[in-house]
Amino acid sequence: MSKNETRENGAAVALTAKDFQSDQEVRWCPGCGDYAILHAVQTVFPQLGIPREKFVVISGIGCSSRFPYYMNTYGFHTIHGRAPAVATGVKIANPELDVWVVTGDGDALSIGGNHLIHAMRRNVGLKILMFNNRIYGLTKGQYSPTSERGKKTKSSPYGSVDRPVNPISLALGAECTFVARSVDVYQKHLVEVLRAAAAHRGTAYVEIYQNCNIFNNGAFESITDRSVRAERNLELKHGEPIVFGKEKDKALRWTGVRFEIMERGENGFPEEPLRHDAHSADPTLAFALSRLEPPDYPVPIGVFRDVEAPVLETDMWEQMEEVKRRRGPGEIEVLLTAGETWEVKG
Repeated sequence: MSKNETRENGAAVALTAKDFQSDQEVRWCPGCGDYAILHAVQTVFPQLGIPREKFVVISGIGCSSRFPYYMNTYGFHTIHGRAPAVATGVKIANPELDVWVVTGDGDALSIGGNHLIHAMRRNVGLKILMFNNRIYGLTKGQYSPTSERGKKTKSSPYGSVDRPVNPISLALGAECTFVARSVDVYQKHLVEVLRAAAAHRGTAYVEIYQNCNIFNNGAFESITDRSVRAERNLELKHGEPIVFGKEKDKALRWTGVRFEIMERGENGFPEEPLRHDAHSADPTLAFALSRLEPPDYPVPIGVFRDVEAPVLETDMWEQMEEVKRRRGPGEIEVLLTAGETWEVKG
């Protein structure tokens, strides 16, 4: 049975992207980057060899959070910032489900910041797609936790004085076991990153640069425009040298404190370029990579970190089974009346 097949009534059934398209009209603004991300997800899902009824897509509030309506899977459109908490409950209740969270920079990193951090810290088996357009789109253009300093919006008419959150650094600081970044218009790259996230056991966090062409158009144009893309994007590939540029003539070296850029001369690079190790247990270099940004450095994309660690739902079920072996299955009435109880008399 190939990866894009599943079984129904014992027979192999081939799934396609169309099988994951719901009957709902997709209602995002024309030209929104969300369309490209939806296409990528619907491309990847049939390739995973998972029955359609095993998928659950859960979202919070925001433009991106309309996602579950457009996926022909199980799903929840939950409340602002709480998608990781609801998804955690779903995954713990039924670990066999493939649970995906769709959220935005405002939903995930503002009101939902605490839920996001603890989902990653606990290493719940969730795939979290965080659409970052650096603006609040659904509420019509206020600055968000990822908006740059000086950003003029309806809620910051004189320019934002906040320092923006770095979503990748935050995830690495929370000890997330899979951390990656891609871009809505890089379809091939995005599909590859989503496949890698799907294969990961534990929390997989993917930041996706997504253009809001109504309230923050061109937010990432300085790195995605084809005329500059090769010089301003640094694609991370595990085990391969960290090089960039149209001719791959620039590379990174690590000084022990920071990264420096080397240029290739007639005799090659002055020293061997650093090789990317996404599987390192030490997140130091991954964190240092997450701090690279223009104009001094290109923007890293790809998988920053991909390591194994105990998974919350697996450990919880093993613990429950062990307790049942030692103490029996238990009864709800006994549980409710155990310990200190009080009887209130009229």
